[in-house]
Amino acid sequence: MSQNSPPAHGRTGTDAANGEDQSTWDAKGFYNKLAPTKKPKTPNPQNAITIAVSSRALFRMEEEQKIYEEHGVEEYVKYQLEHEDEPFEPGAAFPFVKALEAVNARLRELYPESEELFDVVLMTNHHAQVGVRLINTINHYNLFIERFCMTGGRSLIGYLKAYHTNLYLSSDSGKVGEALGEGIAAATIFSPDKVVEVSDTQLRVAFDGDAVLFSDESEQIVKAHGLDRFFEHEKEHENSPLAHVGHAW
Repeated sequence: MSQNSPPAHGRTGTDAANGEDQSTWDAKGFYNKLAPTKKPKTPNPQNAITIAVSSRALFRMEEEQKIYEEHGVEEYVKYQLEHEDEPFEPGAAFPFVKALEAVNARLRELYPESEELFDVVLMTNHHAQVGVRLINTINHYNLFIERFCMTGGRSLIGYLKAYHTNLYLSSDSGKVGEALGEGIAAATIFSPDKVVEVSDTQLRVAFDGDAVLFSDESEQIVKAHGLDRFFEHEKEHENSPLAHVGHAW
């Protein structure tokens, strides 16, 4: 399958993309049986804000990742299949995704015909055979995630582009860096050492102004010349707007 074509992906209740192997098709049939009913209509990807979230950011998968790293993919797959009915614990990105869904619900109330909504895509670098547990977990928490992408270990860049991704969240800083290098807005999301209570009904996002919303030219002056020169530069250019950068626009 071409890396630049729409990826082989799962969808809880829709057909698979062309070119998938038989094992993927077999998994698809099972996923369709798992899909809950009476969910809202999926937003049109062309109009929605697409948020791609890695499975390890959305759910806590430290134990499974340790098995993968220490014992290899076969033991990892075996473990996942043996525990497919046990939902993962919520991960660092879970409250964020729940908040997105709360916003979508409110937007649907106010603007029933609008498709300008958030569309969440679940990303994982593993194969379809281990996806059943992810789908069971999505259904367990009643998450509205209709699209999931299993890259099978391939680079995710082509998939992110095919989904017209507006933001990619992952616990893997290397993959985040790869996405940023391709001009895709991305951020590394870390699991806190202690439980932090975060609202999952209100969406609150804080953006760093330097190098995220706007150019980092002022920050570079501080690093190179210190605060005195920074203040001089800011005074000299106070009426000149900072250039924006592409990642958060």
